[in-house]
Amino acid sequence: MITILQVLVSGIILCPLILFIILFAIGRKRKKSAAKSFGFAADFTTFVLFFSVPLSISSLWGMDYNSLVFVIALFIAIIFTYIDWRNKKELEIFPLFKKVWRLYFLLLSAAYTVIWVIGLVQSILEYVLD
Repeated sequence: MITILQVLVSGIILCPLILFIILFAIGRKRKKSAAKSFGFAADFTTFVLFFSVPLSISSLWGMDYNSLVFVIALFIAIIFTYIDWRNKKELEIFPLFKKVWRLYFLLLSAAYTVIWVIGLVQSILEYVLD
């Protein structure tokens, strides 16, 4: 049973797109709108992407960027908080957190895609040139 759980969790961390599709489908089956289902799936997938992106870099190139990803995320949160504070003078935490979290989803998804495309091209080139 534990082995099955390990394989499942490893597969989701390796390919967060699977988690996103499953959660989006569950949201749509529960009669939620497409936008709410997308947001629900994006929120949970973002958490997985925080671990998946550094793990992908580590497995492809042997470099450890865990702390860098979290420092960049913290820096983005600080910038968004400052901008929100300058524009509104009164911070609303939940909407601010939601904006920052959705930006993390976009950035981490883009980073994940770029990392795997570069890794795929690198592997193909190594195969062809060897």
